[in-house]
Order: sequence, then structure tokens, then C-alpha cells
Amino acid sequence: MSTAPRFDRGHTEDLMSFLAAGPTPYHAVASAAERLEKAAFRQVEETDAWDGTTGGKYVLRGGAIVAWYVPESADPHTPFRIVGAHTDSPNLRVKPRPDAGGHGWRQVAVEIYGGPLLNSWLDRDLGLAGRLSLRDGTSRLVNVDRPLLRVPQLAIHMDRSVHTDGLKLDKQKHMQPIWGLGDDIHEGDLIRFLEEETGLPEGEVTGWDLMTYSVEPPAFLGRDGELVAGPRMDNLLSVHAGTAALAAVSGRDDLPFIPVLAAFDHEENGSQSDTGADGPLLGSVLERSVFARGGTYEDRARAFAGTVCLSSDTGHAVHPNYAERHDPTHHPRANGGPILKVNVNNRYATDGAGRSVFAAACEKAGVPFQSFVSNNAMPCGTTIGPITAARHGIRTVDIGVAILSMHSVRELCGADDPHMLANALVAFLEG
Repeated sequence: MSTAPRFDRGHTEDLMSFLAAGPTPYHAVASAAERLEKAAFRQVEETDAWDGTTGGKYVLRGGAIVAWYVPESADPHTPFRIVGAHTDSPNLRVKPRPDAGGHGWRQVAVEIYGGPLLNSWLDRDLGLAGRLSLRDGTSRLVNVDRPLLRVPQLAIHMDRSVHTDGLKLDKQKHMQPIWGLGDDIHEGDLIRFLEEETGLPEGEVTGWDLMTYSVEPPAFLGRDGELVAGPRMDNLLSVHAGTAALAAVSGRDDLPFIPVLAAFDHEENGSQSDTGADGPLLGSVLERSVFARGGTYEDRARAFAGTVCLSSDTGHAVHPNYAERHDPTHHPRANGGPILKVNVNNRYATDGAGRSVFAAACEKAGVPFQSFVSNNAMPCGTTIGPITAARHGIRTVDIGVAILSMHSVRELCGADDPHMLANALVAFLEG
């Protein structure tokens, strides 16, 4: 059995705090780094020379974090055990010229990021958060955590066909939020407002990466509180579990592997960025770790050949109102344990050997697991798993937690699944 502390319902309560503290990928990785710092991890800069010292280290790049723990027993060719996840979620992101409006309303011009369920963003109280880039080349996180914006839905009296033809939303015309009243639109109003919010001098902000989010906090739900409703479970649930698991196994000097957390940005739009899974970040960090410990290219090849990655992302629990949309023999349930995601067309990276690795981890952790495959008549989503496997030649297994309302502004999972996932990840990282 695992020697690390065992996670329970307290982990799920901590997840709710993590979700609330991570309205953007930048905030999420800052929160993960703060938790790792408490476990004696230290940040290393990519522009500095790295040394071969043991202990916990992490790299931050934009909305991505890669963290790893080098035990005393590690050799240059010691393989890695990686928990992979992503930090981004579908949402509405502010355009370069954000000040808009008309007919007496002030609006913020937004662009649709990823594939959100647009109707779930209607009539929600929205905050605004992200990263401000400053004139001196530094950046500042900003979070207006109060009702600031709203995308108002058209009244039923003006669209009686909505009940017969369904709700039809134009991404350009119908999703622009309001944030006040006024006939005069002044260029720079929104950024000046954010400078005031963060105590910055006017004109200090020269760039921004800003996004809206629902300010409604996560909450337990159900007769017995057996469910959790909250934002950005896809995929901060996995980032949180991976962070907790890595912190739990750190300090161990008898680990047969080097445990790693790799949480990437931009999964929702293809992962092709310098902070995405299809970028060079993970490979660069792993290689530099090998070389900093005196390793050669041969050591790097040996380490990668023995490495396994669990790509942890949310999947679909069987929906009671749409059960026919699921594969008839695979119905993952909430609180049934983490799911193993399989697709023979490589939308997921799992194969039989990878299944054995995950099954062993769950058995060691004492948690059940379920299997998920898509209905053959429906297209299957994908994850960072196949990208990680193909880019780095690393055996990768796709797993996660089964949820409902994926890509909604507010998603739903079982309250016990997050801590069961975290316990399985601990067992996997321990080897």
C-alpha cells in the first residue's frame, strides 16, 4: 500500500478552493506553485543554468507549470512518472480592442475560446481575470472577483420560436457582455478600469490576456452532498489532484522514478503553443533534468524509454437524460472511481500495457476504476495524451474523472471521485 497520506473528502473541499482561486490558467498555476512551495519545492528559471541537486523544483511559463522531485536515489537514466493535465477551460476572452457597445449600453468585445456551451454563459454574473503585461516587461495578475459583466438573453416575448426551433446563438452578435450604461464609448476604458483595480498608473498596461468567468462559487450538491458543482473542473480537477499527489510523494528518497506534474495551457484549442502539450516545454524540462545530473544523450534515451505518463482529463459520466448517446456497455458513474479512457483510433493514447499500469496503481491505492469508450456512432474527443506520446515517445495512458455538463460554465462531478483520483495518482507516482 501507499506510504503517503491518504486523501479523503477534505481533498474535495480543497479542490473547491482551488477552483475558486483559478479563474484563469495564470492564476491556476500560481496557486499550484504556492502549494508546491509549502512542500519545499523551489522555482527554477529557464534562463538560468540548472544544477543536479536533488529535491523538488518547478518551472512556470505563462499558464503552464512543470514540477518534478529528484530523490537521492536518482541516477541520470532514472525514468520519470508523469501526471499530465491542462489548465485552460472554454470561456469568453477579451479582444485587443475591448471597448464596445451601443444603444445606451457599454459592452466588452470578446472572442470565443475553445468550445464552450454558449447557452450556459447567458444571464450569469461574470467576473474578469487574467494577466496584464506592463511597460517594463513584467506582468501582473488581475482578478475582479465580483459581478462585473453579463451576457443577457433575449426575452421569450421577442423570440417565441425558441421553444420550437431551439436556442440559436451567433458567436459574434449574441455573446458580447454588457458592463454598464453610456452612449459614449471611449478607447481604453476597460484597461484604465483594470489599472485602477490593481493600483497601476494609467498607461502602464501595454498588453493583456483577459477572460470572463462565473463568480458563483463551487458548492456541494444533492440530498447528501454527494455531488460537487463548480467551474473549470475540465481540467483544474486533474491539475489539483496532480499537485496534491506530487507534494505527497516528495521528500521520499527511495522512489524508483522521478515524479513529475506537467500542466499545460491551450489544450482546448489544439495544444500548439509554447505552453501547450504540443510545444517543447515538457521535453526541454525532462532533458535538462537528465543533463543537469551529469547524464548523456544515452541516459536521456534510457530515461524516456522507461517513462510513463498518465494524461488526466475529465470524461463523460453517463447522462440519465441522454443514456442512448453513450456506449451501451460502458456507463461510467459519478463516485464510481476514476475512468480509463480508450479509443482504438488514438484519440486517447491508452493501450493494453498502459491499462495494466493504471490498474496496478488503482489496486495499490485501493480505489475502483471504470472504463470509458465513445459510442461508435459519435465522434470522440481527444486530450494531451496522444500528443505527449507522439511528441516524446513516452508511453501514455488516458484517465480522468467522469463528469456531467462538460464545457459548461458550471460542471458536475461526484464528491468522492476527486480524492479517489488523487490517491490513484499517488500510487502511480510512487511506482
